[in-house]
Parts: sequence; C-alpha cells; structure tokens
Amino acid sequence: MKSSAPILFIFFFLCFTVNAQTPSFRYAVIPEAPRPGEIVTVAIDGNTDAQKAVLIIDGKKTSSVNLYRATAGSRGSFLTAVLAIPSTAKTGKAAIHIENSTGLMGEIELEIQERKFIFEDIHLDRQLTSIRTERDPVKDAEIRHLSQLLNSTGNEKHFFGKFIPPVSATRRTSHFGDRRRYLYSDGTSDTSIHSGIDYGVRTGTPVSACGPGRVVLARSRIITGNTVVIEHLPGIYSLYYHLNSIDVSEGTLVAAGTLLGLSGNTGLSTAPHLHWELRVSGEAVDPDIFLSAPIIDKDAIISKIYE
Repeated sequence: MKSSAPILFIFFFLCFTVNAQTPSFRYAVIPEAPRPGEIVTVAIDGNTDAQKAVLIIDGKKTSSVNLYRATAGSRGSFLTAVLAIPSTAKTGKAAIHIENSTGLMGEIELEIQERKFIFEDIHLDRQLTSIRTERDPVKDAEIRHLSQLLNSTGNEKHFFGKFIPPVSATRRTSHFGDRRRYLYSDGTSDTSIHSGIDYGVRTGTPVSACGPGRVVLARSRIITGNTVVIEHLPGIYSLYYHLNSIDVSEGTLVAAGTLLGLSGNTGLSTAPHLHWELRVSGEAVDPDIFLSAPIIDKDAIISKIYE
C-alpha cells in the first residue's frame, strides 16, 4: 500500500496557499475596475496589523505603499493608501497584496479596463530642441531631485477630499496621457507620454492650489520653468509648470485656492499655458479623477467595511 503522505502534503500546502491569499479582514477598494492612469484607494479594517499595499499588474510588482491611519468617526479608524494604475498598464486581471511584517495577509483582485489616449505631434524650434536633447549637468540634477521628491513619502495628512481646478479657464490644449511625438528642428524625433493637463491660458493668469498641503518645491527649472510642487497626502503631489512668477516659498502650508503664482511660458513650452499634474508615489495619474471624487471617500469606505 502506497503512503498517503505526499497527497496530504499537497493538500495542506494548497489550503495554506489559498488561505494566505484570501482576505480574512474587512476591506474596501474604490474603484474595483479602474482604467490606466487612474487611482485605486484601498482601505483595511483598522484593527488589523496590515502595513503595506502592493499593486501587482501582469504578474509584476508595480508599486508598494505604506498604509496609514484615517479616522472613521464613531467607527474608530481604518488603514488606507492610494495606488496608481500606470497609463501604460495592460487591461485584464490585477491584484493588490496586503502585507504585514511577516508577509502576505491577503490578495484583493482588480480588473483593469480598456482606455484609449490621443496621439499628437509637437514641432520644436532649435532652442526648444536644444533644451530637450542636449546633455546638461544642471538639467540632469534637477530631474534627479524632482524624481527623488516625487518618489518620497511624507507623514503629513493635509487633505482627503476633492480637488478644485488650478485655474478658472476650462480650455485645454493637451490632455493627460497624450502619446506625443516630438519633431526636432534637425529632422529627428522622439516620443513621450504627457503626464498632466495643459490649460491654454494667457501669461499672467492666476494659478491656485488645488487643495490644502505643503509646498515642497518652488523654484525655476530648465525643463518645467518656474515650478511649484505641493504634497497633500503621503506620496500624493500636485505640480504646476511653466509659471511666469511664483508667489509661495518652499515649506509653506497652503489652503485650497491659495495663489501660487501667475501662468507663463517658461521652460520647455511652445506657448503660454499652465501644465497641471498629479503624482501618486511617483506615478503620473489623471488629474480629472481628483476633480470628480474625494481622494479617499470616507463615506464609501465606511459603508463597505463596517455596514
């Protein structure tokens, strides 16, 4: 008679694997079917020891963010974080892994929906071609500094609600996720993805903070011209490029609607406009998402977790 030990081992291994991946805690994911370039808010029952949320797309870890505590009124609190779906993400199945100090606590499934983006050609004159293509140690240092900033996570929680537009005008000259081809003055070309929204406004148009936060960068840069960056929640930043002037300083706390400066045509810019951008853990996301709904919808989360 053959031993049943191997069969029992396989059975217990499979049970352990399934139990490790099936969430045993209450959670909410909003939305459950995001599109490329959108955000996903994940919230976990505050009584757990969960520490991280890890986004898995196409079998690969896309991002990992620390959960932080948010109040839920009489319900106490919950643990939450915001994850960014890259604009280049493939449609299909994805997952969020919830981890604690010992490893995986559970897996939450997602379904990434299809999204189409605009393609556009942008002609650059000799000066703008030079700004974009020539190596410059100052430009390289500015790029590294901004990247390090946007990939860092502070501890301050300034705002959970819905943003307001940075300008009163509504005319847009470029959209989030536009697939761009830069046509250089020497006949060569290059491609990129537009990471924000361009508002076609005249030089001198007031530009305001889209929500409460702390100014973490306010200075002139070669590519983006006069630039302001605000952190609103850990790892969530709004960016304002090509300003004619800056009226805030680094380290300042601002409210929604605070004047940041006046729009302009500085840096790599072909005409006066405001480039407005949102970043989550370094990933560019669609600013319109933040205009249409709260960053963290506490009412929806509470209804899913506690009711």
